[in-house]
Amino acid sequence: MISPVRKMFDGIASRYDFLNHFLSCGQDVLWRRACCRELRHALKNGDRALDENCAGEKNCIGDKKCASDKNCAAVRLLDLCGGTGDFAVTFEKFCGKPAKAILGDFSYGMLRGAAGKKTSAAPVQLDAMKMPFADSQFDVILNGFGMRNLPDARGGLQESFRILDNGGYLCVLEFFSPRNVFNKFFYKVLAPLFIPVMGAFFSGKREAYEYLVNSIIRFLPVDEFCRLAEECGFEVKRVKMFDGGISFGVFLQKPQKAADASQGSVAR
Repeated sequence: MISPVRKMFDGIASRYDFLNHFLSCGQDVLWRRACCRELRHALKNGDRALDENCAGEKNCIGDKKCASDKNCAAVRLLDLCGGTGDFAVTFEKFCGKPAKAILGDFSYGMLRGAAGKKTSAAPVQLDAMKMPFADSQFDVILNGFGMRNLPDARGGLQESFRILDNGGYLCVLEFFSPRNVFNKFFYKVLAPLFIPVMGAFFSGKREAYEYLVNSIIRFLPVDEFCRLAEECGFEVKRVKMFDGGISFGVFLQKPQKAADASQGSVAR
């Protein structure tokens, strides 16, 4: 049986990219680029790179790669909850073609939307809570605006931890529950008025964009999410705020000598 959330995403897949860019005024593109620049610097310079500002960022202008950086050819990449593949496309644009790349999402309609895009990622329909991969299969997992759509954030983090290799990175780009006055006003007053109306106008699916706003309000604040990630075994390497906290990039790393934290965290 198809879940209501999966059915909803199937229904908006054809207008998903356009509305993402329109409703964010194109900022979602810049957020993905910023995350991939950070990851590129970390992959080149080791696990301490995310503790500092990206030294090579000044060379990463627009869609260009840092001339001094090497191609991340050995990386095994998973774009999880990847939808139409924009995060994978951006990663390859900045970091080069990975050794292996998977675009994973539970919505077949969204995966079809990736057809024709410049990515080597193979589309795989999957459940992010129980993925069809063996342990330690990936070096980088991207999760753009998908974590809050999972039925259980802890379970999603544990499963990502399981399939990530030691020393690997999980980059979560997400709208977290608002904490400051500006973001509370934006998400609780402006967004419920504006986003469902625009979503209905362009896609005919008002309820999908009402879900979008409500899912943000119901989700964890970024500080609580980071604590949860640490309970699941991750090290929080960096939290990057975008546009006053409209969204955040959270960079997590599985320790080089990681214990099986997935079992211990369940009992907490």
